[in-house]
Amino acid sequence: MTEPSPTFEVVLYQPEIPQNAGNIGRTCVGCDARLWMVRPLGFQLDERSLRRAGLDYWKHLNLEIC
Repeated sequence: MTEPSPTFEVVLYQPEIPQNAGNIGRTCVGCDARLWMVRPLGFQLDERSLRRAGLDYWKHLNLEIC
């Protein structure tokens, strides 16, 4: 069974503020939207950084980084 396409697509072009990206990511999870982040990013997205920021919902985010 294939996964349905998200209803919305949100694009952050070269995001620099991790708190804003986190809030937008949380909104995307709630709305079942795909979040696109265009590099370069002004912050790290490694496991340690996500855990430290309390982004436990991040694993549910439909995220594409390009």
